[in-house]
Amino acid sequence: MKKKVLSLILAALTMLAFTGCAAKPAAETTPQKTDAQKIRIALVLPATVDDMAWGQSMVEGLKAVQKSMGEDKVEVAISEKLGNAVDAGAAIRQYATQGYEIIFAHGSQYQSVLNDIAKDFPKTTFAYGTGFATQPNIFAYDPQAQEGGYLLGILAAKMTKSGVVGIVGPVESGDAVKYNYGVQQGVAKGKADVQTRIAYTGSFNDIVGAGNLAKTQMSAGADIITGSSQQAVGAVRAIGETKGNYWLSTDMDQSSIAPDHVLASQVYHWEKVVNKIIDLRKQGTLGGQHLTLTLADGTIEFKYNEKLADKVPAEVKAAVETAKQEIISGKLKVELPKK
Repeated sequence: MKKKVLSLILAALTMLAFTGCAAKPAAETTPQKTDAQKIRIALVLPATVDDMAWGQSMVEGLKAVQKSMGEDKVEVAISEKLGNAVDAGAAIRQYATQGYEIIFAHGSQYQSVLNDIAKDFPKTTFAYGTGFATQPNIFAYDPQAQEGGYLLGILAAKMTKSGVVGIVGPVESGDAVKYNYGVQQGVAKGKADVQTRIAYTGSFNDIVGAGNLAKTQMSAGADIITGSSQQAVGAVRAIGETKGNYWLSTDMDQSSIAPDHVLASQVYHWEKVVNKIIDLRKQGTLGGQHLTLTLADGTIEFKYNEKLADKVPAEVKAAVETAKQEIISGKLKVELPKK
């Protein structure tokens, strides 16, 4: 009798065991509704995410893309303060190894680093700027900084009271030279007898040096000053401590630093470049294109500081707008510096 009861118990337990095992595959094979695969984007910066210039403008562009597409669709990872090629290369390679589909190396100094790494990750999209040389999986992006520089130059020439416009430059190369050359041409167009004085700190990151150089420019008579790169913050702050002097910014709107002194800005809309690269990748193009930022396609915007806009006479705004439309239509071609 005991053997019979034991046999019945064992049989029951066996049936329960098989029933439990059979339930698992049924649950696992039930179709689940999932979102499209998340796009993973990495950004490597030579400076900081809050430099109020070149770096931050790209950070804000990526955030705009993430917001428009949804955080569940776009993942963004950022490494900052990687001006050293070795450190930058290590970060870029690590992101590629971790499976990030698109990696932005936001500086022309990263070109050779990308050329070395990209061939090891043929399915990864890399992008850098400012630059023009590409590889099958490397995009180069290139702001036509001379266009906005030209408009700001016209504004400076027509607004200066001293007849002197100052430029605080970082390094005499690349995007900075294009921008400065555009400003010079715009000043000459705006008013022929206005002087433009340029000086360079020799560094993209010398905030203190840029501030001192701005003070020197003002001491020499400049009442409207401009300049590029992350060091510009120092110059803006120096001007913000004065009366009657104005700053013209590039890369992004820097009016939050000195609201009463930043008259107008050239703003880069990186979100449009990022979206274009995402779309090209979806179509199977991983690189190989030189992408420009221009007034015509809206990736560059000329923007007045709303707080100071009423200080700009209507005829000055009209002159700037006329030049802008001529650049957009192709009637006016702002020259590039001769190599």
